Amino acid sequence: QVQLVESGGGLVQAGGSLRLSCAASGRILSINTMGWYRQAPGKERELVAAISNAGVTNYADSVKGRFTISRDNAKNTVYLQMNNLKPEDTAVYYCNAGGVRTALTTGTYWGKGTLVTVSS
Repeated sequence: QVQLVESGGGLVQAGGSLRLSCAASGRILSINTMGWYRQAPGKERELVAAISNAGVTNYADSVKGRFTISRDNAKNTVYLQMNNLKPEDTAVYYCNAGGVRTALTTGTYWGKGTLVTVSS
């Protein structure tokens, strides 16, 4: 069974930084895309950033230049470095892994989420 476990959320002042981590565990053969989504109160879940197994990245316009996504394929782990945080970045951040291949299945998985709160 594949599980994603996030860490690194918390409370930070505007202008500060946080680094999120997400480790995928289980009998994983490969993972295609890993990414981060977020959901603020009363809003839809939205893509923040994603990275392919080849290192191709994609960012939401609202975080370009402030957030950096990276991954360690050997550890099945994805990171999100968040700099110059703004109050509007406050949300629950969810890790996503797509095209996760095991011996039996290929699927998409989600973490349980980690809360990021940015105070003004």
